[in-house]
Amino acid sequence: MFNKLSCPHDKFFKAVFTKKEEVKEFLNLYLPKEIASLIDYESLTLVKTSFVDKQLKEYFSDLLYEVKIKGETAFIYLLFEHKSYPYELTSLQLLRYMVEIWQNLIKQGWYFKKLPVIIPLVIYHGLKRWNVPIKFCKNFSLKEKPLRVFIPNFSYLLFDLSHLSDEEIKGRVILQTSLLVMKYIFRDELREKLKDVFKLLAELSAKETGIEYVETLLRYITSGTDKVRVKDLEEAIKEIPKGGEIMQTIAQKWIEEGYKQGIQQGIQQGIQQGIQQGIQQGIREGLLEAIELGLKLRFGLEGIKLFPRITQIKEIERLRAIKEGIEIAKDVKEIERLL
Repeated sequence: MFNKLSCPHDKFFKAVFTKKEEVKEFLNLYLPKEIASLIDYESLTLVKTSFVDKQLKEYFSDLLYEVKIKGETAFIYLLFEHKSYPYELTSLQLLRYMVEIWQNLIKQGWYFKKLPVIIPLVIYHGLKRWNVPIKFCKNFSLKEKPLRVFIPNFSYLLFDLSHLSDEEIKGRVILQTSLLVMKYIFRDELREKLKDVFKLLAELSAKETGIEYVETLLRYITSGTDKVRVKDLEEAIKEIPKGGEIMQTIAQKWIEEGYKQGIQQGIQQGIQQGIQQGIQQGIREGLLEAIELGLKLRFGLEGIKLFPRITQIKEIERLRAIKEGIEIAKDVKEIERLL
């Protein structure tokens, strides 16, 4: 019933990498030193354009930054590949996006100038080791010397997060924890690493940005993997000051969001049956959304086992009582008594 965050990898990547400070730090730490030293980091400007096709959004995310290098305009193109295995024709895909960037610039008047350099950087966190060529020319079968002049040749930079050791993952709190979670999101070890991740967040939790980031991180973990139980998250978040309070606040916010979302969906579904009926159906759907999420966040698997019985209930007031009961119940047995 509850709709998980759609495209969670895309949303988390963009939540972190659209923040200028995090991108500056990431590039400074992980670009090759000879390239990193050329960049004027204060000139970093996000270009709000995506080049990934809609049908590929589930597997790729991208961000384009304009930057100054030696006073000249250049671009850094970040392609985040969030499949569990590398795509064999990544270089061809990158070339296509880069050509599209240049074409857009030409439309804006760049035909009077020489084209700017684009630095393509692929960020990968899949399970399998990256084993596809980073040089575009390696995709061609005929490589006889007289023919090489006809083969486009460029390379991209690769940041293979999944095969870095934890000690090699550096940066301030938000960048480091983001990269750690991205590294383990497909792996069974994620459950074991959660406490370490939340220990790092201790210094952020009291700040407004810290609470916002904790919520972003929790949304990603609950939507982007099935390796972690709600109980694991509750235990891990205790590693930060007032973690239990923060978890309850966020959980309540999500429950209300699910309630409102369910109402809207129900109204839309019920409009053809009549406005009043649609509103009633919407309220019921919203309550069920909230109840399912509340059971999951408060009681985990034991709570979810009760949900099929609850879906059989038609009376709105009874569902509302169950929703309110979940918020104050100490254990699953109290919910069972309500049923």
